[in-house]
Amino acid sequence: MSAHLSTEQINAFQEDGYLIVPGLFDAEEARIFRTAAKADKAFERHAYDLEDGEGGTANLVLWNKAGEDLWGAIARCERIVSAMETLLADEVYHYHSKMSIKQPRIGGAWSWHQDYGYWYQNGCLYPDMASAFIAVDQNTKANGCMQVLKGSHRMGRVEHGRFGDQTGADPERVEAAMKTMELVYVEIEPGDTLFFHSNTLHRSDQNTSDKPRWSLICCYNTRHNNPYKASHHPFYEPLEKLPDSAIREMGSKLFEAETDFWDPAKDQTVGTGKG
Repeated sequence: MSAHLSTEQINAFQEDGYLIVPGLFDAEEARIFRTAAKADKAFERHAYDLEDGEGGTANLVLWNKAGEDLWGAIARCERIVSAMETLLADEVYHYHSKMSIKQPRIGGAWSWHQDYGYWYQNGCLYPDMASAFIAVDQNTKANGCMQVLKGSHRMGRVEHGRFGDQTGADPERVEAAMKTMELVYVEIEPGDTLFFHSNTLHRSDQNTSDKPRWSLICCYNTRHNNPYKASHHPFYEPLEKLPDSAIREMGSKLFEAETDFWDPAKDQTVGTGKG
């Protein structure tokens, strides 16, 4: 699908703080993502547990470098990077990526928060940052899809800290916002992509279903917002965009030596991450 965004889509992002682009990645690409993710033992080895204080546990794998593998190709592909540069009105660079994993029945919830609530601490002066949330599995209410408060990015940064069992946005401020802003459940299909602003309040429920919810999140910062101090995420460096065809090419290389693995009939639907 083309990375070109219409004026209506750009205006919607600016007004609402998020934009859903259905089918940004087609069915074949979505199958590459899903099959590769569920078979990639690196996710099992490097996932760390995040207990939600409600009896559930989410798993997260995070990396800073958009490298030469499939996940780097996704983060650097033209349709994602160009869309981000349009939405943020500047050159962007890869801030980090992560795989968010919610296993069936036990996948934990995420409390209300803004990404800039944390990234602010990393020396980023402006909230001119955003993320592309790509559905690897189907995202539904039952398996803990993303929830956003429509227009909440216009509140500015909300105080974040330790509230009860979780670290997140000030619950008093969130409660007030929920009385005036629409709560949107982002139910999306594999390959659909949610672009959302770093000040958009978002959360998700536990996965109470028998299906997994894996989601790839590619995060970007703008060149003019280069951090003034070092942190666990990188400073600005030019991002080499890749043509959209690189994803299928990478998938072919990944699976050509694993013909049994790349058998759609054996495509796995249950993740191998910790939890």
